[in-house]
Amino acid sequence: MRVDSNLTNVKIGGVETGACGCRWFPGRSRHANRFVFEPNANLAPAGLVFAASGRRPARPLGVFSVSGPTDSAVLDTLFASDMPVGLAVLDRELRYQRVNRALADFNGVPAEHLLGRSVAEVLPEAYPHLQPLLHAVLHQGQALEKFRIQVRVPSHPGELSEWEASYLPLRDAEQAIVGILVQAVNLSSQRRAEEALRESEAQLRRVLDGLFAFVGLLSLDGLLLEANRAPLEAGGIEKDEVLGRPFYQTYWWGHDNELQAWLQSAIADAGRGQVIRRDIVVRMRGDTRMTIDFMLAPLRDGQERISHLIACGIDISDRVHSERALRASEARFRSAFNAAPDGMALVNANGRILLANTAMDRLFACPSSGLQDSDINSLVPLASRSGHPALISHFFGHLQTRPMAKRRSLQALRRDGSHFNVEVGLNPIADSDPPEVLATVTDIDERLAAQAQVERALQEKTALLSEVHHRVKNNLQIISSLLRLQSRHVDESVKLVLRESKNRIRAMALTHQLLYERNDFTELELGPYLKRLAALLRESYSDPQQNIQVRVLAPECGLSIHLQEAIPCGLIVNELVTNAFKHAFPEGRAGSIEIRAEHEAEGLLHLDVCDDGIGLAQRPDWKDSRTLGFQLIPLLAEQLDGQLSLLDGPGTRIRVRFASQPDRASAMPPSAPSPLTQVSPE
Repeated sequence: MRVDSNLTNVKIGGVETGACGCRWFPGRSRHANRFVFEPNANLAPAGLVFAASGRRPARPLGVFSVSGPTDSAVLDTLFASDMPVGLAVLDRELRYQRVNRALADFNGVPAEHLLGRSVAEVLPEAYPHLQPLLHAVLHQGQALEKFRIQVRVPSHPGELSEWEASYLPLRDAEQAIVGILVQAVNLSSQRRAEEALRESEAQLRRVLDGLFAFVGLLSLDGLLLEANRAPLEAGGIEKDEVLGRPFYQTYWWGHDNELQAWLQSAIADAGRGQVIRRDIVVRMRGDTRMTIDFMLAPLRDGQERISHLIACGIDISDRVHSERALRASEARFRSAFNAAPDGMALVNANGRILLANTAMDRLFACPSSGLQDSDINSLVPLASRSGHPALISHFFGHLQTRPMAKRRSLQALRRDGSHFNVEVGLNPIADSDPPEVLATVTDIDERLAAQAQVERALQEKTALLSEVHHRVKNNLQIISSLLRLQSRHVDESVKLVLRESKNRIRAMALTHQLLYERNDFTELELGPYLKRLAALLRESYSDPQQNIQVRVLAPECGLSIHLQEAIPCGLIVNELVTNAFKHAFPEGRAGSIEIRAEHEAEGLLHLDVCDDGIGLAQRPDWKDSRTLGFQLIPLLAEQLDGQLSLLDGPGTRIRVRFASQPDRASAMPPSAPSPLTQVSPE
């Protein structure tokens, strides 16, 4: 809104302008009203006294006096405005006829309560000081301009307020004084307001300077008016280097001509009310670069008019780096995901496939990405599909990793209707909300076919080995029978040799018999083997006139030896038990033979053959012995990589210590003596 009026003999300070026009323009704030005086205005003559203020609150530009009749329209306009200068019209009895809002606020009394009341009633404490001044203006007709006075007013009870005021006579058409125009400014309130404004501005400055964000205030034509500390420090520049310059020509933008042109255009767009936002790269200290989230927006005043532009930016270099790293990570994941040979699918609790790799599409005969956003239940054969949603619900209610369905073979349904066997591994995605699971699907049709082929081959091999061991055992039995037949036709000395050979053959045959009976051709339990071997030897050497007991102390299970160890062990026991039957109990003595097998440590065991007979006359010389049995024993111990020891009596006690395969090398002590070396008793 603009108000025009005409004044005569306008006096500004001590200067008279003569006839002029007055134009009042309301500013963008209540502290920025503008008054323009133009000579030779063609308006009706009028008389007026008024004041105006600048940007700061209650700061008068000057005192104006006129001569001539009052233009009531102009007075109406001025009193209705929001100028921060107190205005009042007093009649000759010093009663308030007109009061603007500013003066009512200064006095601390609503304007409607002032009208018709006298100054003495409104300002009882101040009236004794004001009364002589007001009467002087009424009676002498001279304006009293810009005088200062300290009085108490209701707005600040008990406090002296300093005022600056002007009293100007109002005249009618005959130049008779009809009243007084009062112009008043409460300097104390003004100082408080200015101090509050300074503190507010300082606080705002502290807040802005404390922000990590970059903030700047621009004029509508793009000049940088203010900037907070953050962009200045980041750029390594001083405020004086950039304030007052076009924003697009400042240091931050000087590295990129295209960016400067864009910013210049953005300033124009923001001036028309647009909000501009964009990620841009700006120049910072040391000619480095920083990526910021930049925004340029219009700033509006109380009347919603655009008065300035606000520029702000946030350093997003770390975010950009993280986003770039995330994109690279996602690309690597997707590459690895699609390169995986197994089918992989990300599934939610509703059974919806959120993501599927290439192998998954290929497994189920789907086009690329054909499984994405489909139902996982559609991949289950119809026969078992009805119960599958309940399984999904139960799994998501008790989330835990399930590796390849614990080798369970499941049926799956391709899109072409064919069925195939799969294994499914389920891995819940940590911290996913809502929960998700990564399903890994492997086609096991080929593996099952190969496994079936291997099992058939294994069955054939097992049958073949069983037959081989059976035939070996039968052949050894035939040899044993032939030796028994032959022994019927020879003298007693030869018969004894044939019986020993027969027992050795029976010990070997027993090994093969136990192997095919167990259907395990790699190892056998030593305990049952020793017991059956001892029974054969007792049967072979039984004498009704001699009571010799044979005991076996070995567990029924848990003491397994390999095939390569079973025959040497059996032959060693055969030789030592045979030797005990022949020599330990002369002249029909009764006695006992004990066979003991035990674990000493992990993988290490010992085999003892003991008797309570007469014992050995001297330590045996394994190398130079003339008997076949004592020649065989060290050789058999060597086959076991074992240690042969003669223990202290009574009787004869011989021990063989060896490591069961496959830990034989690590279980035996590194300093163990040769099995052919005589070892002192333990």
